[in-house]
Amino acid sequence: MLEQTNEIVRRLNHIAGSAILTECKPLLSKVSRLPSTDGLSKMSKSMGNTIMLSASEREITKAVKSMYTDPGHLRVEDPGKVEGNVVFTYLDAFHPDIDYILRLKEQYRCGGLGDGKTKKILEECLQETLKPIRERRAMFIDDKAQLIDILKRGTEQAQDESNRVLMSVKQAFGLNLF
Repeated sequence: MLEQTNEIVRRLNHIAGSAILTECKPLLSKVSRLPSTDGLSKMSKSMGNTIMLSASEREITKAVKSMYTDPGHLRVEDPGKVEGNVVFTYLDAFHPDIDYILRLKEQYRCGGLGDGKTKKILEECLQETLKPIRERRAMFIDDKAQLIDILKRGTEQAQDESNRVLMSVKQAFGLNLF
């Protein structure tokens, strides 16, 4: 979709003879896809295999404890597989210390690191990541008038920007009829 959009932007800019539209730039995460907590499919609220941004501390703990790991990693001293291990996928996505996670992966692959320990590290990471989001969300939910005001201001800014771009396009193609 981004490439198609950029092709249209390039074509319109070429026809107009100036850069009236800006090409899209993707915002990519460190992981290509975040699996469900059970590792079986995509996340689904109805299947109960998600971690919501509004999740309580207890819900995060429960979700992490139920996460799919390596079924062949029965004892701490057994070597484990990181690939397909949902806990490591989430650590890759959310833990800020990449080198630390690389060391954990190596230790897990060699044996000597248990699933309970990796889940505890992930839980602490998710609790820390989601706490400010949860607190800010609660603040906005408690003040409905402020929430409506934020939505109105955002809508007005979006309308102003889209009108500005539309006027530039119309002017570039001689479509200003007034």
